[in-house]
Amino acid sequence: MTFNFLIPVKVQRPRLACDLTPEGVVAARLGDAEQTTTAFAPLFSGALIPGLKTPNIVDKAAVVAALKRALDALEPRDKRLTIVVPDAAARVLILDFDTLPAKLAEALPVIRFRLRKLVPFDVDDAAISYQIMQQTTEEIRALVTVIPHAVLVEYEEAVRLAGYEPGVVLPSTLASLAGLVQSEPALLVNQNGNSVTTAITRGDELLLHRTIELPGAQAQRDEEIRHAVTVSIAYFEDTLASVPDAVFYAGPGGSQELVRVLELEQFRIRDLVSAANAGNGNTVPKGLMAGVSGALAS
Repeated sequence: MTFNFLIPVKVQRPRLACDLTPEGVVAARLGDAEQTTTAFAPLFSGALIPGLKTPNIVDKAAVVAALKRALDALEPRDKRLTIVVPDAAARVLILDFDTLPAKLAEALPVIRFRLRKLVPFDVDDAAISYQIMQQTTEEIRALVTVIPHAVLVEYEEAVRLAGYEPGVVLPSTLASLAGLVQSEPALLVNQNGNSVTTAITRGDELLLHRTIELPGAQAQRDEEIRHAVTVSIAYFEDTLASVPDAVFYAGPGGSQELVRVLELEQFRIRDLVSAANAGNGNTVPKGLMAGVSGALAS
């Protein structure tokens, strides 16, 4: 079983996307004139708790109702859509191989073998997707995404119960990065649900993708986020011999929330999706547009 996270041909992407977050369902549709229409349906706390074990969707009726409300508001003609799931529901890894077969059917067993020692769940029936980022005569570097089968089924079932057909499934940060329009190296902080992911890109290459779970208490969450960002900035400096020009943020509260947490005056902190790019009349809470924006852009 595989699921796609990056498709090179733009026209293959559905023009409809939804992002399931603990805060609610964000839905977006790309119109014929390439304008984006959005909708948001909130969830009560505890209805969706992302993780590598089931249930992620704790209150199925509430999540299905939110999906239907947000998606129906867009009045899409095509029911196929891209699903963005929280990072905590999947694992994203950057793996190096001496060699990797060119054919998907031959490469997947090799990747699956490596994953057995790297992820805390059964990979035999897990959904795995990969993309070659670098290839030389001595080494192949691949971006690999894996999600437990039972977890994937939960999200896809909820979408079907809402009356829609799931297509591509993307973890939140990979979806968000697809909307990053910057060729220079960039650092992204993505807070989604009970986890925070820090990612560093250089052009089309992903140099770092690190997700940590966050504790429940606000003071401890803030401390964990500060530590995660500090580690990522140090990695940025060591790897690229420079400091990031800005720190991009996706997550509840928008960039002002990260400013409050970090207190790092030496860095500009910017929303990954600015208010100007979110579109007129957008009712999606600030900071929650990045997933669907990237899903429609990639």
